[in-house]
Amino acid sequence: MRIASTMMSHNYLKQLNGTYEQYTKLMEQSDGSKLHRASDDVVGYSKYLRYQNNKISNEQYKDNVSTASTWMKNADAALVNVTDLLTTFKEKTEAAANSTQNESDMKDIAKELLANVQEQVADLNTQIGDRFLFAGQKDTTMPFSITDSKMFRGETRTLDEKQQAFFAGASEWGEENTTLKQMLKLNGDDGNVYYMNVQNGDIFTEDFVVNGYKDCEKFDRTNPDQVVANIAGFKISDHFDAYGVINEGATGKDWSHTTAGGVKLTFATTEQYIVKYNGDDKYISMVKKNGGVDKATDTINVTGQDINGTDIFDVGNDPATGTAMLNQLMYAVAKIESGDHIWAGEEGMTIADTVHSNVLGAETKMAARQQAYKAAAGMLTTQNESIVGDITDVSSTDVAYLATKLMEYQTIYSMSLSVGSKILPGSLADYLN
Repeated sequence: MRIASTMMSHNYLKQLNGTYEQYTKLMEQSDGSKLHRASDDVVGYSKYLRYQNNKISNEQYKDNVSTASTWMKNADAALVNVTDLLTTFKEKTEAAANSTQNESDMKDIAKELLANVQEQVADLNTQIGDRFLFAGQKDTTMPFSITDSKMFRGETRTLDEKQQAFFAGASEWGEENTTLKQMLKLNGDDGNVYYMNVQNGDIFTEDFVVNGYKDCEKFDRTNPDQVVANIAGFKISDHFDAYGVINEGATGKDWSHTTAGGVKLTFATTEQYIVKYNGDDKYISMVKKNGGVDKATDTINVTGQDINGTDIFDVGNDPATGTAMLNQLMYAVAKIESGDHIWAGEEGMTIADTVHSNVLGAETKMAARQQAYKAAAGMLTTQNESIVGDITDVSSTDVAYLATKLMEYQTIYSMSLSVGSKILPGSLADYLN
């Protein structure tokens, strides 16, 4: 076969360009990465992309944890202030229970307690930037507000632990009112006070609720010495709004019920300020790991419902108002302002203890979530170090190997140029010269 000079030139240049191309690819690795395109290393590049995705996810989770920690730190600080204020509220209520306090003293204490509740509301309206911490997902709306004027709210009796244990007991009818913590107060035209279980309409005398139950082994709904009357089908929402404010007219202020014994019962009310909630009961999630959202650990906020619990006016409401405990405190302020030191020593202290316990529970829940996010932060940092190590292993340049190969290809390329100048046929200009 005849080998033409053109063929020799073509093959030589092809091999020379191939050598230069390999040299150029090696030079690309001088930026520290040996992977610039999938063709460089198909398997390695696939791993590199997977590790990069893991790194992006890890960094997003770390950002979530950082934001969540800031949110919960501020929320926890606000709740600590509220629990401190509630401790003061309890002390002032205890002072109001002292029979030596005169009318002027009671009014002064009531003013201090009102200022105390107002400060609690201010703490619960705490913001980070333009976001309110305790408004649920409606975090651009100020959650808590106090009415400018007083309203007539239904009076209640908050049961202590022993009363709850008795009145929440199962009757022979198989009922079990495990959530019975309050009763609605009724005034009888016989001058006595009565209390109603709004869940089933059972009515008891004040003496039985306060003392008489202690002499009974168990709750017996069929015993007339225990249940003096019953209003079948009673719905508290027919007579009061969700905040406990009584309706006008026949369903509220003018409502009455006459028992079989001829006692006319009416609703007892107190004129007090009302705290309202404009947030919702939804949670804000900031996911810190792969998988589904875990409401127990991935939510960063507590809502008004978590902090303030529910009362009997929330029966049937979904969601609850979110201000039940605050309105109970306002009820205590009104009763102490009226000079009722006996009420302060009995129900006032019970309300203060109940509210303090409820807020403390919300604070404890927040603290548990903080610990979960703190643990996640450490785990994510460790994972990030591992992912960065994997990316380095699969993509970083082996400097010693690169230096050797560059020298090798540079030598080959230089030798190829030298050889080419000697073996390639000369041009017409070379002959003319």
